[in-house]
Amino acid sequence: MEVKQLDNISVYQTASYFANLFSQAVQEARETNRKNGLPNDFVINGKTYYELPNGEITTENPLAKNNA
Repeated sequence: MEVKQLDNISVYQTASYFANLFSQAVQEARETNRKNGLPNDFVINGKTYYELPNGEITTENPLAKNNA
């Protein structure tokens, strides 16, 4: 597979700008979740993990209702 480089630097600058913008938005959303007592979820190798507001990481969904 051949990968072609672009000659126009503005394409790279625009991509970098949006990558930074999205990263900041994600960080703000994670912080808002922590302040509101909500877990942040993320996936590693297909497995879902939850970061609780106290910083603890678990694989069990803390928002799922226990019907047992």
